[in-house]
Amino acid sequence: MDIVYVRGLEVKTVIGVYDWEREIKQPVTIDLDMACDIGKAAETDEHQYVLDYKIVCVRVTEFIEQSDLKLLEAMAEAIAALVRSEFHVPWVRVRIGKPAAITGAKDVGVIIERGARAGGANP
Repeated sequence: MDIVYVRGLEVKTVIGVYDWEREIKQPVTIDLDMACDIGKAAETDEHQYVLDYKIVCVRVTEFIEQSDLKLLEAMAEAIAALVRSEFHVPWVRVRIGKPAAITGAKDVGVIIERGARAGGANP
């Protein structure tokens, strides 16, 4: 399985369950691991055959900025579904961190995997 990845995509959004959190934008950080076959792109050196991580980042950022979700868990599920459906990715790992959530902690968050890895293994 080949993987295209994104690390540390930072987006400011309204996220959280407390009233004060619903009135401010907080940073979230996103890491994505996306299964794809890079063989054709590697063979031809042509951009048309890549999973374009810039376009993925733009779309995920747009989604997060417009979302009105309360939980990181819900956001992770929505991002996984978006990436899998819009970019035809068979397997994705989404890590969302909320670095400002806990005083004294560098980061907290969730990691999910959705879809089937190459070879039929299902995480």
